Amino acid sequence: MLHNPKSTGSSFDDFFDEEGITGKVEAGAIKRIIAYQLQEVIEKKKLTKSALAIRLETSRSAVDRLLDPENESITLLTLKKAAAVLGKKLRIELT
Repeated sequence: MLHNPKSTGSSFDDFFDEEGITGKVEAGAIKRIIAYQLQEVIEKKKLTKSALAIRLETSRSAVDRLLDPENESITLLTLKKAAAVLGKKLRIELT
């Protein structure tokens, strides 16, 4: 295997910056984390997707979109409402 001096000390962050995809990667990671956290709470509370849809006053397909880690188009209002229905609070901060 040949040593590539350009890659020494580089990171994923550097790569994402070079490719111009840092924002997209970060948004995708955040959505995956939120979807995972929501799924954990749903399982802990032994809720079905249909039961959650009723509590959210929405459709089962909307719940599927909410829990889909690939779907980044969920609004903050939807996330806030889902968190509240599950007895949680949505916290967003700038760092």
